[in-house]
Amino acid sequence: MGKRSRTRSREQAADGEVGPRQPCPCGSGRRYKHCHGAPGGAAPVFVQRPLEGMPSECDLVALRELVPAATAPLPLTGEHADRSVQLCTLLPGAAPAMVRESGEVWLGLQVVHNFGDPSRDLAAVLLEALGQSEAGPVGLGSDPGEGPRLQDLVADEPLRITVHDGFDYWVADLPDSSELAAALEQANDQVDPTDRLTSVEAAYWTNVGSKEHLRWVMPEPEGQLLDALARLHEADRDRLVPDSRLVGMFRAHGLLAPVWDLPVGTGAEALEEPAERFAKDLAEALAEPADLTAEQRSARNGLANRQVTIR
Repeated sequence: MGKRSRTRSREQAADGEVGPRQPCPCGSGRRYKHCHGAPGGAAPVFVQRPLEGMPSECDLVALRELVPAATAPLPLTGEHADRSVQLCTLLPGAAPAMVRESGEVWLGLQVVHNFGDPSRDLAAVLLEALGQSEAGPVGLGSDPGEGPRLQDLVADEPLRITVHDGFDYWVADLPDSSELAAALEQANDQVDPTDRLTSVEAAYWTNVGSKEHLRWVMPEPEGQLLDALARLHEADRDRLVPDSRLVGMFRAHGLLAPVWDLPVGTGAEALEEPAERFAKDLAEALAEPADLTAEQRSARNGLANRQVTIR
């Protein structure tokens, strides 16, 4: 019995036109039918590493994805340089931004707008808040379209981050009330104890009750970082303290955040010297020009299989 021949129908485009299944000419990487050829126009273009170029990119990713309660003054440049802006992990009601009675603007990081570029969305919310004269929340109800990104508005200075035990900073400038106290207690119950290490950048210890972890957002390109971590893992040089273990990593906004399990009772202070030492070992591993050995490639595959993508 002969096999039935099969043909694949191909969508043909007229001369000078883009076929529905071809890459969109805008450079988004999407097929034309899912981008500028979609009903209603282009879909949002996803920016893989939206906070790249900011002085504290790794800390910003950590505050947006991993740290429950933290704040940092956000220095602006240009016409808004004299305005006081406070960057916050989370605001009451998960508001994107707030204008306080004092005129200070609070910008929330842990907000999802789904418009493709978090940096542009944060900038749009910030500009809206800076232009609002009355105290209250500020939102972003629709795609803001073309406009500045956060990198265009923020001064080239590292952030001065304060990690909090809870969300008491929400009400620090407000009169006490039983209603506020109840809401605050409920919010604080969701906060795991967290500290930022001082010996290295963007490394955060946390205690989740049954375990302690170190989550460390790193700036190196994913492929290079995986190679370096594999070299250290295969050589058993990735243990920060006895009985600690590199268990995997998060991927968020184009960066990797390796995660270590730690013995209960370790605490943040005990990690300062080991983290500093590991940073030096990692720098050496990153500079190693030789190809990975078979054992190192196996270690790399194991690490790559233990990644969880957050965004």
